[in-house]
Amino acid sequence: MKILGIEHIGIAVNSIDKDAPFWKHILKISHGGTEMVEDQGVTTDIYDTGKGKIELLESMGGDTPIGKFLENRGPGIHHVCFEVEDVTKAIKELKELNIQIISDEPTIGAEGYKVVFIHPKSTGGVLVELAENP
Repeated sequence: MKILGIEHIGIAVNSIDKDAPFWKHILKISHGGTEMVEDQGVTTDIYDTGKGKIELLESMGGDTPIGKFLENRGPGIHHVCFEVEDVTKAIKELKELNIQIISDEPTIGAEGYKVVFIHPKSTGGVLVELAENP
């Protein structure tokens, strides 16, 4: 598997409306867009630095991965995402190395990326996402 770089850092927030102004107006990072990812129960708000993105993650309900994260840990860094050339190939390689992944098949995430998550038990406690650019 070839890592192309850090795609984004995912940050769980209670409210995009409340937290976005820091990224947009104080740091003046270019706003890439806001998107609802229904199957993950999350609204994303993306800021592009030109060398990686910040992805604000607001839960669409309490019984979603971000909702549970916020309830258990509060707002903060949720995951780091690396861009890969081929996420399906990455999944196969990780399985061969007995790395615990959340799903055997990629799903479609924000911006149309094919994504998979690696369980924190296999990474020293950090939720890692791998994403293939569409």
